[in-house]
Amino acid sequence: MRSFEYTQRVYFSDTDAQGIVYHGRYLDFAEHARTELARTFGASGLMGTLAFVVKRIEIDYQKSAVLDDVLTVVTQVEELGRFSLVFLQTIRRGDEVVCTLRVKVACVDLATKHLARLDDRLIEALS
Repeated sequence: MRSFEYTQRVYFSDTDAQGIVYHGRYLDFAEHARTELARTFGASGLMGTLAFVVKRIEIDYQKSAVLDDVLTVVTQVEELGRFSLVFLQTIRRGDEVVCTLRVKVACVDLATKHLARLDDRLIEALS
C-alpha cells in the first residue's frame, strides 16, 4: 500500500520543561499526518456522513525528540477492512526512528453512530 510523508516541526508548546517532546504530543503529530493523508488522497471528500474514530493505539517510543527538531511522520495503511483500517505510522528525525504507532480506526456513520462500511471509492483511494 502507498505511504504518505508529513513534516512536523517541534514547537515550544510540544515540549516539557527540559525541552523534550511530551509523550502525548506524538499522538497529535500522528493525527495531523492521518488528516493530511486523507486530504491529499481525496479520501476526505469521499467520507460524506462517515467519520473515522480511533479504536486502539499502540505506541512504541524509541528516542526523544526535542525543541526545533523537524520530524517526518510516515503513514501507511497496514490493514484495510470493510469497517476499519489500521495505520502504521513511523515518526522519524532524519534516519532515526523516534517512535512507531499502530492506529486502528473504525468507520462510523455520524447520523446513526453505528459502524458503517467503507465506500469502495474510499478503499481505492487509500490502497
